[in-house]
Parts: sequence; C-alpha cells; structure tokens
Amino acid sequence: MRHTSIHRNSLAVIAVTGAAALILTSCGGGGDSEAGGGSSDFSALINTENNELPAVLESLAGDQCSEQNEASPLSVETVPQTNVDQQLQLLSGQGGLPDLFVAGNAPALTQTLADAGHVLDLGEAMEENGAIENVEPAAISTIEALYGGFRTMPFEYNIEGIWYNQDIFEENGIEVPETWEDLVGAAETLDAAGVQPFSASGEQGWPLTRMVGNYLFRTIGPDALERVESGEASLTDPEYVEAAAAVAELGEAGYFGQGVGSIDMDTSTNEFMNGNAAMFYMGSWALGDFADEERNQIGEDAIGFMPFPNVEGGEGTSDQIAANVGLSVAVNANTYDDATSEWISCISENYGSTALEEANRVSGFVPNEDVEVEPLVETVQERIGSTDETVLWFEALFSTAATTTSQQNAAQLVTGAITPEEFMELVQNDL
Repeated sequence: MRHTSIHRNSLAVIAVTGAAALILTSCGGGGDSEAGGGSSDFSALINTENNELPAVLESLAGDQCSEQNEASPLSVETVPQTNVDQQLQLLSGQGGLPDLFVAGNAPALTQTLADAGHVLDLGEAMEENGAIENVEPAAISTIEALYGGFRTMPFEYNIEGIWYNQDIFEENGIEVPETWEDLVGAAETLDAAGVQPFSASGEQGWPLTRMVGNYLFRTIGPDALERVESGEASLTDPEYVEAAAAVAELGEAGYFGQGVGSIDMDTSTNEFMNGNAAMFYMGSWALGDFADEERNQIGEDAIGFMPFPNVEGGEGTSDQIAANVGLSVAVNANTYDDATSEWISCISENYGSTALEEANRVSGFVPNEDVEVEPLVETVQERIGSTDETVLWFEALFSTAATTTSQQNAAQLVTGAITPEEFMELVQNDL
C-alpha cells in the first residue's frame, strides 16, 4: 500500500487514543498549592483503558523530553474511566489534583473545575511559552466549543464524516455528494441497484443521532445546539424536528437495512468493510479498523471520506466538520510552574510525530517531523489542516439523561416506531 510523507508545516493531525492525566497523592504526585509551586514530579493520571498515551509520554520522557524529565520526572497513574468523575471531585476537594488530569466524562465537570480555578487557560499559557503554534486550529476550535475555552490538551482528536466505498460509487455512476439532496439521490440509486446505502449501529444509537446533529449544524448553523443549551431554542421547534425527520426518512426508505435496531458496532463496521453497505458515518478512530487487513475485505484503497454534506439554504457548511477530543487532558492551574511549562512545550512540540510513528495514531498536535502514513490517514490530516472551525455532536452538550434517551430511541426514530416530533420531545424533556 502507498505511504505518504507528512510534514508538520503542511498537514494536520487527528486521533491518538484519548484521555489523561492525574496522579494519586499516595504515589508522590502533585497537588494544589497556594504558592503554585507544583511538585518534584510531573504527575499524570491516565484512564486505565488508554494504553497508548502513557506509552507515548514515557517515550518522550526518555528521548525528546529527557531534560524536562530529569528536572521533573514523569509519574503516571491510572484510574478506570468509570471512576474518573468521582476521583476528580474528590481530589479537587482535597486540593490534591496533579499537574495533569483527565477531563471528566461530561464536559460540564471540567467547566465546573475551571470555574473553581483548578484548570489552566492553555491559550494564554501556550501563547506565553510559544507552544500555541504546535496545536492545530481545528483542535482548539473543538476544545473551546466543548469546554468553554482552550482548557484541555488534544492527545486525541477525531473528525467525523461519511466513509464511502469508492468502487461501489464508481460502479453505479455516483459522484461524491455535496448536498443533502445529492446524498439522498445517491442512496436511491444504490437501493435501486440492490446495494444497502448505509451501515449503522442502531443498538448504539449515536451513529444515527450524529446524523441528526450534523443536519442541524448544516441548516441552523454551528451554534444550533448551543441555542438549545442556553434555552434560546428547543428541540421541539420545527426547524429542529426537521433534522430528525430527514434522518427518519432515510430509515423509512430502508436505507439503513433490515434490523438496524439490533445491529451492534462491530457488525455495522464489518458490513461496510465487507462491501455490503456503501456508506458508513463514523469518526476517524475507524482508521484502526480499516487498517486491519483480515477484517477489511474491500481494502483501504477502496475507502473514501466526505464531510457531512450541505443542506441547501442552510446557515452551516461542510467546511465546519464534526470533531471530538475524547477524554482530553487538563492542566492544573494551581501547580503550574516553570517545570510544567517546559513539559507542556516539549509535549506539544513532539507528541504529534511520536504518536504517529510509535502508535500509528494522530492527535491535535502538529507533527514536527516527517512521518510515513497510510493514504487514509493523509486524507484525514489534510481535512483537519484545512479546517478552522468545527462543530460537536448531537449529545455533546446534553445531560446524561438526555444523552441516554437520545441514543436509546434513535433506532425507533429510523424504524418509524416513534415520530420525529416524539423523538425530539423525549430528548427535550430530559434537558
């Protein structure tokens, strides 16, 4: 397979497994300090499920960041993701947050910690130490939208869109859709040819609600869901129901195939990779699946990527691509000192290339060296490099209850078990 050399000045970055940072005080880590002096160690707590981030940090500590590590040794602990929020609340109350700490499972927790003075303003800090140029503008845009400011480090950065089978498109004379009308037309053509247009996991629900959210961003604009969060708008407003109706119509036409409500994530991925479905809405974390030669029967060369298309007359555009940063990493404002600043500078300069080379992952940091990557990775990096403004996902600003309601009812929406009005009302009731 062809490889392409990517340089930091020409292309961007996308996803290293997310999550990060915090050390238990019993392990000699940092803690909040009135003097802001930090600790002798550069402490980090990573969620247990993440294997790649600790490995890349350890690699940096032994190589590019060895001077920083000698002055303030890296100390890593882990905590199960299900315990992250509880641990953050406990440590912040005790004044025991470490130098770096993983963002909470809900963005609201990180914002609460920021309001309490625990979270460093990375925009200001990285401007001062000259490291801001090492972060992709698209990643900063996503973080600001999610956390109310540049408050976390993008060790993971994913963009989302529609992956499509280029061979199937060519065989059926389909051009890459640029508008929603084009997308629906492509689905009609595929269905008439006996090809399932979309593969999606109705069991998970969110691959379907992601499409609802994207439709809203294209029609109402990038702030569509911020308006709902602020109370300025409601999901039951006609222009919001329109988005649910548009996706429901795809389901009504049978474009998600039979039994979508029982399809799990692995099955939906395999349906696309074995050529049974032509399109697959998913984030760039799917690159790992696509690189699996045993599972991917159509081959990486057959896969293309398109952003969610425009809706005619809408306020948003396909240039505003959907993105997320996983469980990203905040920096303790109270322990931030010269040693931490040096560490942040070194990480931001070297993480992008090191993660690509050692873990075959991309992040929100610009690579500072040439790294050979697969064509699909290059495609995603190019898209990020050309993006200045991003949007979130449907449930990004929702409460836990509303998120659960949304995802559990998504399959019912596309199978016609509930109406678009009922779907939006159910979710709105939990906001």
